Amino acid sequence: MIAEWKRWLEQGFELCSSGTTGEAKILFQPPDKLAAANAVALEAQQITQHSRILTVCSMNHAGGVLAQTLPALSIGADVNIQPFNAYRFWQDIQAYTHTHLTPAHCQMLMNTHSFTEIDLSGLFITCGSHNVSFEIITAFVQRGARFMCNWGMTEIGPIAINTIFDSLDKVERYQQQALNTGSLMGDVYYCDYKIENGCLWVKGDICIYPDWFNTQDRVALNNNMAMYHLGRASEPDR
Repeated sequence: MIAEWKRWLEQGFELCSSGTTGEAKILFQPPDKLAAANAVALEAQQITQHSRILTVCSMNHAGGVLAQTLPALSIGADVNIQPFNAYRFWQDIQAYTHTHLTPAHCQMLMNTHSFTEIDLSGLFITCGSHNVSFEIITAFVQRGARFMCNWGMTEIGPIAINTIFDSLDKVERYQQQALNTGSLMGDVYYCDYKIENGCLWVKGDICIYPDWFNTQDRVALNNNMAMYHLGRASEPDR
């Protein structure tokens, strides 16, 4: 594994998009983009050499390989990669400081009998790949986790736009400020962005493209510059 990820960083590699935001496609991740994205991921999630990462997302997609795994490996942090199992997760996670989950993972964990008793103090959870609801954010913050609501794509990031929730007061404040439609993406921006005809365009060192990239995500900002996802450009209004 060590030789493999070192080769990825030096030469780049191809990665298949998940298909959740459009037709799945093969996209090359160049070394300079990987280096920039790793630096952002480490800073945003406060990952250090002493961090312990449990990877349960697919390594075939950006969330699994790029959100925490490759950044952590690049600085010598401990990483364990295993398939997601909602019932085993609670026992396994006790030994780790960071993990990345999808909203579907979160819902499955919330449905386990152990969820109302588990103490997640000291655990940093990054959640993305689909829209993240305030219900999910609240549930995990109540259990003591630091919870990052994150937006990114295979083309950029995937740690690109996010907000970290570390108290129920902050969750409540953001809920009160929320738009009537859409789901929160975040208000901390690790890329340049612009909104044209309601669609999000992004640019920066963490993007595989040198110029502006049209994400085809329909977005809007609230009065506090937090961005909300309203759907895809090809989808009808919600």
